[in-house]
Formats: sequence, C-alpha cells, structure tokens
Amino acid sequence: MRREHITLSVDDVEWVDADGDPRKPSVTIDCAEDGPDLRDRLTGPGDELLAADETDVALRLQGPVDTDATGVVSVTDRLTGDFVLELNVDADDVLTFITAARRYGEHTSDDDGRYDVTIEIDGEHLISYEKQTFLVYDDEGSLLRQRSLIPGGVEL
Repeated sequence: MRREHITLSVDDVEWVDADGDPRKPSVTIDCAEDGPDLRDRLTGPGDELLAADETDVALRLQGPVDTDATGVVSVTDRLTGDFVLELNVDADDVLTFITAARRYGEHTSDDDGRYDVTIEIDGEHLISYEKQTFLVYDDEGSLLRQRSLIPGGVEL
C-alpha cells in the first residue's frame, strides 16, 4: 500500500480559529487501492476488525514544527506495533486538528472520544473509531507531549 494512494481530510476544525461553539473534529482516511491488504492489516486475531482501543494514531514530523513541516500520520496495531497504514501530510493541518480535539475535550464530558477517525477504501466506509489520544513525535522520534493529545490520567 503506497502512501501517495492514501488521503486524509479533516472536518469540524474551523470553529477553533473563529472562536465558535466546540464541535467534535473528525478525520477521514481514504485508501485508493489495496483494499484487501488494508482490511487484512486492520483485522485482529479473532478475524474481526480491530477495535478503537486496539489502534493508535500518531504524527511523526519530518522537520521542525515551527516551519512549514510535513509529517507522516500512522495508524498502528497497538498489540503488535505493526503499521496498518501511513500517509504523508501537511503537519499544520494535523496540528490544527489536534488543537480542535483538545479544545473540544475541554468543553465536553464526552468520555468516548475527543475525535472521530473513519477509514475508507475507495470512498466506501470500512470502520470508524472514537479516539482520545493522538501522539506527535519530532523528526528524531521524541514524543512532543505539548503537541500531542493525551487525556488526563494517561501515563506513557
């Protein structure tokens, strides 16, 4: 599965800059090819698609955060550490998304998640998750806690 065949789009983040009413942000990841491969990577040992708590979402920056950095968003299998998918992104878009998810969490008592992730194959829904954590790493692999979305009480 090639990174250039995967796209990422975000919704419900505009309210942050406009100081509007908080809405739960969402991200859609669409894979334009290799549907069976993606489905296999998202399938756990019980032949069912992985649950939200069995996956992790992260951004690995490819340059300093203060520049027009690019990055790689990854979805991984939490139990095995295997990459489910990776795609290249504009880091500013993802960091804005994380800010929206953080602010949404500050204004709601929604314990299920601070953002939604939907994974599609050629525009067809495969699975959706409600997530609370989105980790951000610098270009050397160090966790950027202040940029990451980490719920209170979580130890890393």
